[in-house]
Amino acid sequence: MQHMAIDWSLLFSSYGSVLDPMVVLYVFLGAIGGVLIGSIPGLTATMGIALLVPFTFGLDFLPGVAMLLGIFCGGMYGGSIAAILIHTPGTPAAAATVLDGYPMAQKGEAGRALSIALFASFCGGIIGALLMTFLAPPISTLALKFGPGEFFMLAMFGLSVIISISGKSLTKGLIMGVFGLLICTVGMDKSCAYIRFLKFQGLYDGIPFIPALIGLFAVSEVIANFDHKIVKSNVKAARITHVWPSLDDQKRVAKAVVMGGLIGAFIGSIPGAGGDIAAFVNYSEQKRESKHPELFGTGVPEGVAASEAANNGCSGGAMIPMLSLGVPGDSNTAVLMGAFIIHGFQPGPMMYVEHLDIVYQVFAAMIVANIAFLIVGLLGIRLFAKVITIQRYFLIPCILLLSLVGAYAINQSMFDVFLCLVFGVLGYLFQRYGFPLSPILLALILGPMCEQNLRRYVQINDGFFSMFTRPICLIFFALALISLYSALRNQKKIKEREAEAEANAARADANREL
Repeated sequence: MQHMAIDWSLLFSSYGSVLDPMVVLYVFLGAIGGVLIGSIPGLTATMGIALLVPFTFGLDFLPGVAMLLGIFCGGMYGGSIAAILIHTPGTPAAAATVLDGYPMAQKGEAGRALSIALFASFCGGIIGALLMTFLAPPISTLALKFGPGEFFMLAMFGLSVIISISGKSLTKGLIMGVFGLLICTVGMDKSCAYIRFLKFQGLYDGIPFIPALIGLFAVSEVIANFDHKIVKSNVKAARITHVWPSLDDQKRVAKAVVMGGLIGAFIGSIPGAGGDIAAFVNYSEQKRESKHPELFGTGVPEGVAASEAANNGCSGGAMIPMLSLGVPGDSNTAVLMGAFIIHGFQPGPMMYVEHLDIVYQVFAAMIVANIAFLIVGLLGIRLFAKVITIQRYFLIPCILLLSLVGAYAINQSMFDVFLCLVFGVLGYLFQRYGFPLSPILLALILGPMCEQNLRRYVQINDGFFSMFTRPICLIFFALALISLYSALRNQKKIKEREAEAEANAARADANREL
């Protein structure tokens, strides 16, 4: 694809079209719906877009697509609300937000965590949208170079993050990662249609991701609330003094936000990758560069910002291959692509030749969609935070009910509900004995990508080692090695600081006795 100069006059006129009051109204309706859908575990932005595509039939193209983009961007942010308040990612892309968002809520900083998530989501989304506007053709050209080998190495780079999210025990984290990879092999072999391991019809396509996610985080937390020995499920209520992060917090998370927007846009532009991968990668990167990596996972603003900036940066990134190549970047853009076709526009290289004005209008609508969910978030933070003030005997059954409805809604299957409960029990037991849950989740995300692309590469190239002659593969392999080295070094640093703290505490106790 040839690189094309920006037609500035057309770009500005496109912004004028999007700022039409009716278009703005539809964007805000979409953003409100997206935030609500994203905050309910199991109801993804993809589902919201798919449900509302038929409603765009009677609308003009711009208002209809603007509303869908509002749902897309609002849903990406909405997932952080449940992650912070009830320890359950509202969407898969918010899985990494749980790691520090929920501990912040436990410390009485729910409002602070929500405001940082909103700030990071908005900034990451704007970065992704701006990159989509100005760099779509060259980024798409790079994305075209990704084959099975490159996707495999991308998955391996993602899996190297497991060490960074393993908590205090590297061994337990690796055990959970291996467990996640093992259960990824359940189901039908995509190459020869052989049913592996458990021969239940509901598992033919593998372990359903959304029911597993809801079970591990939401149902396990519900069970934990019935066991008074586990006190970490208590969340302190806090008065919301401001809905926007303080200047100190903005400065503190600025690096994580900028890096998240860039990483999210890049990973989002690779078809098949998504916000969940980008969030974990940026989280690991921020932990690697931090002077105090031991604080990650205990409730630090950088952890929340890293995850939310990256997954929202992906929203703009995922639009790049859809508009430029006609290849959806993720499930959300796959549904959006259907809306384009319904209205008579075929996404792809010819869009930039025949309908450049439409492309620019989509760019402008993406920016307005990010502003819309920012305003919805600012108005709603105080309301969202009131969730933790609800009496637990009422809140816990509601969480369980929403979780089971979310698990059922994906495939309308009671088997998924049963599986969700099974993973809930497993998640509770793992947490009780100190095994982290995030490595399982990351393995469930990346395991299928890893296996399928490795097998494709070997079948096409009749061997594995030729992968190391491909430049992009070598870059991801080097990044994986750097990530592993840095994570191991951080683990060593964390243990040394813990040992030093214990020694200082022991000396202080001895001095008091004297």
